[in-house]
Amino acid sequence: MKTSNTHDQRIAKMSFASVYPMYLAKVEKKGRTRDELHEVIKWLTGFDDRTLQGLIAGKATFETFCVFRGMVISGSERS
Repeated sequence: MKTSNTHDQRIAKMSFASVYPMYLAKVEKKGRTRDELHEVIKWLTGFDDRTLQGLIAGKATFETFCVFRGMVISGSERS
């Protein structure tokens, strides 16, 4: 999927904590649990429970979330 730099930056500035409740509601609606959601997030990012909770509580942006993990945010190299 091709996205614009503006779109990528808008997503990067969103707080992970602001969308986390929506992720949780979605997985629970599908009969899954919070623990299963965390298992997937931890698998994708390599974070442990303490780090994940700290990033959620600290209202980290997706950009911070990715930079903390050492990931490149699509479009950031185009700036």
